[in-house]
Amino acid sequence: MRAVGTLTAEDYAKVVAPVVDDVTRNRKRLRCLVEVGPDFTGVTPAAAWEDVRLGLRAMRAFDGCAVLTGNDRVADASRVAAFVMPCRVKVFGLDERTAAVEWLTDLPSGAAIRPKLIGPGVVLVEVSEPLRTADFVLLAEIVDGWLAEHPTLTGLVVHTRRVPGWATLGSLLRHVGFVRGHHRRIDRLALASDSRAASVAPRVITRLIHPEVRAFGYDRLDDAIAWAGRRDGS
Repeated sequence: MRAVGTLTAEDYAKVVAPVVDDVTRNRKRLRCLVEVGPDFTGVTPAAAWEDVRLGLRAMRAFDGCAVLTGNDRVADASRVAAFVMPCRVKVFGLDERTAAVEWLTDLPSGAAIRPKLIGPGVVLVEVSEPLRTADFVLLAEIVDGWLAEHPTLTGLVVHTRRVPGWATLGSLLRHVGFVRGHHRRIDRLALASDSRAASVAPRVITRLIHPEVRAFGYDRLDDAIAWAGRRDGS
C-alpha cells in the first residue's frame, strides 16, 4: 500500500477494509508493505480511527509489516509501534524496496509452535523460533478446548533446544496473559530443553505460578511426557 496526500476514512473503506475483510473471513495471513513518501501529508481524524479499528480486527493475522519512508516522523512512530505490535515491524528507506520485500518474504509464517493434545489431558508444545502472538492464540484454543470439559489440564510439555524468547513486546504480553489466565488450571509443566535457563526455571517458576514444574534434557522428551501425564503426584 502507498500513502499519498491526506488519507480519509473513505480511503480506508475502499482500499484497506476489503483486504481486512478477506483476511479475517478466510483466516489468511497478511504481510504488509507500506510506502509513505514525500507526497504524504497526513490523515484525517476519522481516518486515524479507521486505521486503529481495522488494525485491531486484523492484528492477529499479521506476520510482518515493512514501512518504506524517508519521513523521520513516520519512521520514529513505526519504530515505537514495533514494540507493541504482535507482528514484526521494520523500517526501510524509500530506495530499499527490494530489501523490504525480501525481508517480508523470509519471515516465518503463522505460528512458531506446534501444540497438540498427545494424551488424556497432556499438551505437547514444540518450539523452534521466537514466540509470536499467534502462538499463544493457537495454544489457548487447544488448552481451552480441553478445559471446557475438564477441571484441569494434567500436563503441559514444552520441547525446545533453547529458550527462544519473544518476537515482539506484544507476544511477550500475550504470553503473560496466557499464564495469568491458565496457570491455576494446569497441574504440571515439563520443560524438555538443554537450555541452562530451563534447568533453573523450576526453582523460580514454582514460587510464582500453580503448576508443579520439572526440567528434563531435550532428548528426554519421553520422560517429560510420562511425568506430565501422571495423576498420582509421583
